[in-house]
Amino acid sequence: MTVIRFANVSKEYPRTGVALHDVSFNVNKGEFVFLTGPSGAGKSTILKLIYFDELPTRGDVWVSSTRSKGVSRKEISLLRRKLGVVFQDFRLLEDRSVEQNIAFALDVIGTPQDKIHAKVSRLLGQVGLSSKATSMPRELSGGEQQRVAIARALANDPVVLVADEPTGNLDDRATRGVFQLLREINAAGTAVVMATHNLDLVKRAELRVLEINRGAIVYDTDDEKRRTPELTP
Repeated sequence: MTVIRFANVSKEYPRTGVALHDVSFNVNKGEFVFLTGPSGAGKSTILKLIYFDELPTRGDVWVSSTRSKGVSRKEISLLRRKLGVVFQDFRLLEDRSVEQNIAFALDVIGTPQDKIHAKVSRLLGQVGLSSKATSMPRELSGGEQQRVAIARALANDPVVLVADEPTGNLDDRATRGVFQLLREINAAGTAVVMATHNLDLVKRAELRVLEINRGAIVYDTDDEKRRTPELTP
């Protein structure tokens, strides 16, 4: 089942011009996709189009059952309840503890108050931070802060998790830990789209790669697989 579809999508900005040109691809349920390419290639624009922070200038984007053409604010709000978003800079509330950061996300999406504590505990267990529940963000390492951000993104049990350079501020060890966590989330059925400059990580993972350059897809490993049929003995 397709959960993301870009159909001949172009995006132009008034000041900077063309960010994407005629981009088409699908992402299926439970798939893990890397977005790679140089800075300014269009990776972040693709992610913003997925969670409808931006809308295409031309073409169509479908995410879950929501279509960009003619979409209303209410539909965008409902769509975002099906998505999780993780950023490079964590974006945690510095004046709230780890558990309060996650509880806030649950409260925003309307989780009943009597169920929030149990779900916070479950999410902290899932990301390996049960012992840090009462810690403040400043007391955590970068890798731990990103795990909190991932737990927060999982609060609504998303069908798609969008990650914009989630390991960009982390050292190698923390990068491996965060990436392994994303793989586990993906293995449980959530589609993951991850933008990254870490080509070593991409090569080791052997997952689908969409390479973006100058606003266009220049390489898709899915296309390569279709052009290279498996040999039978």
